[in-house]
Amino acid sequence: MAKETGLGWTALSVDDSGGTLRDIRNDITNFQFSTPRGVQDVTGIDKSAMERLLLLADMSITLNGVFNDGSNASHDVFKTVPSTSVAREFTLTVSGQTLGTTPTATILFTDYALTRAQDGSLTWSAPGVLANGAVPTWTSA
Repeated sequence: MAKETGLGWTALSVDDSGGTLRDIRNDITNFQFSTPRGVQDVTGIDKSAMERLLLLADMSITLNGVFNDGSNASHDVFKTVPSTSVAREFTLTVSGQTLGTTPTATILFTDYALTRAQDGSLTWSAPGVLANGAVPTWTSA
């Protein structure tokens, strides 16, 4: 495909604490993820510009959504974040390209924050980081 908007093409699923992948995209209002690499500065004093080496891969993700305590919805997925230390699989599909934990990378969600705004809206945020050292990889779906 060519250039695209961010409308209507995303699938996003996250494991609940029992290890079952749940499609919670209907509850998610926006998300952010990054897949940075560490960098080591190896510039010698004989150089006039920076010289670097790439180091380990990493990943972070933040999901934001609307509170939904229905069966297998977002609250069911994230309500155990404060009380368990469960690494979770996830998949994010964008226009036929999937970034996810297949086959072995997992995410540790580090918070499940609820916000009740002045206007009465009830929303949540769930940040996560790479858990087990497997490199997050984009694949064609």
